Amino acid sequence: MSGKREIVFDTETTGFDAWGDDRVTEIGCVEVVDLMPTGRTFHTYIDPQRDVPEKVTEITGLTREFLTGKPLFKDKAAEFVDFVGDATLVAHNAEFDAGFINAELTRAGFETYANDRFIDTLKIARAKFPGSPASLDALCRRFDISLTSRDKHGALIDAELLARVYLELRGGRARSFGFDKNLQKTDTTLVPVARPREKALASRISHSEMDAHKTFMEKIGGEAADSIWQKYWAKAERRA
Repeated sequence: MSGKREIVFDTETTGFDAWGDDRVTEIGCVEVVDLMPTGRTFHTYIDPQRDVPEKVTEITGLTREFLTGKPLFKDKAAEFVDFVGDATLVAHNAEFDAGFINAELTRAGFETYANDRFIDTLKIARAKFPGSPASLDALCRRFDISLTSRDKHGALIDAELLARVYLELRGGRARSFGFDKNLQKTDTTLVPVARPREKALASRISHSEMDAHKTFMEKIGGEAADSIWQKYWAKAERRA
């Protein structure tokens, strides 16, 4: 294992204009090392200090009333940057999320992240499955990842789902357990095969059961000398 650390993340926003009037309303991050979630997460709601369009509320469940009084992005920026550290950032349609994160960082007086810090799972999925639906929901269904926890779009829930999708896009659990062909081979231990008994165990079938079975086999045509049961009984008699 390489110990590579990445942050799978998602944002919810008031719209699509990152550098204009729209703002981030929620951030969810999941830390993964060698593609496996470590259990460390970062999550916060953000007060956008503006209205939330009704269509956005229908998708995310977030309202202006709920977000009022939540931290401003500038109040959570240092915590977010510290959580990310020097890790690569992974997002679905990363251009969208990167634009909003960098716009908010700029307003808060922090350095932005370069384009090469981001990995876009949408582009990976489209290259891997050309012509197939590549939304997060579609990929979850493709990889049999349950969507029962997702009645609305939530940043942390979506980041957790995306972390599982990202693992599958990169080769699945076989890769995470060291089965990837490019990973270093591990030592194997040979298990000795058990030797046959010098003397077979005595049969636990009673004589009356054997006679009943012979009678039954004769009724269904098993009395022929070349039938499997006749061969078995002949062998058993030789052992007796």
